Amino acid sequence: MALTRRQRARAGRGVQYAIAVAILLVVAFTADWAQIGRSFFDLEVAASLFPDVLTVALKNTIVFTALGFLLALGLGLVLALMRLSSVRVYRYAAGAYIEFFRGLPALLVVIAIGFGIPLAFGSNLDRTLSITLALGIVGSAYISETIRAGIQAVPAGQVEAARSLGMSPTRTMAFIVIPQAFRTVLPPLTNELILLTKDSSLAFLLGTTLEQQELAQFGRAALNQVRSMTPLLVVGLCYLIITIPLSYLARRLERRYGSAGTPKGAEV
Repeated sequence: MALTRRQRARAGRGVQYAIAVAILLVVAFTADWAQIGRSFFDLEVAASLFPDVLTVALKNTIVFTALGFLLALGLGLVLALMRLSSVRVYRYAAGAYIEFFRGLPALLVVIAIGFGIPLAFGSNLDRTLSITLALGIVGSAYISETIRAGIQAVPAGQVEAARSLGMSPTRTMAFIVIPQAFRTVLPPLTNELILLTKDSSLAFLLGTTLEQQELAQFGRAALNQVRSMTPLLVVGLCYLIITIPLSYLARRLERRYGSAGTPKGAEV
């Protein structure tokens, strides 16, 4: 007898589960677990990384990310308003900036800021300033489009109601449109913060002192010293300390604001 659609789907899942179990069994019986333990789970090596991995590397990663995100948020808001401006020059300038920096890898931007500016102007930038500028420039190109979409999603009736109350266009944008837009774009902004956290690892390209090491540079230096993969595992866990709570926050914000449109109480 021919199988129904549900039976075929169930049979397909059964085959997939059987393949997954077979792969796990092959790995379990053929892997050299003793060598894996020495390479990835060396407790002595892991203990030697503390507390510097937290007090130096993790702290610097958070600082670089926070500074870069604040700069990206400010620039992104300005660019979004320029894209929506009635002045054609502003729209073209913002569009060119956004397309240019969204099309470039963050790696090239970090190198250009860290090495290009000193070569062009004959003066070295502070490392923290360099990575902040690089993250801010790259992040602003993406954040601006997110904010622009949020502004355009605000119902036109909100603007009309504010104007009917005698508010100027500038006050309407500042006190009515932008606050509602930010509620809408909070989840994607949180995701952008996660991306900037990972992009902060590019700071190792600019060289560093021991006091300025972020997680990626710290893990690479420790890896060269101990010849073990354990430092990379510890550093990866430190990144997860940052990104998992942010991912959870993004999901919560998306459930609260993402599908509900304008939040309750946002009406004029």
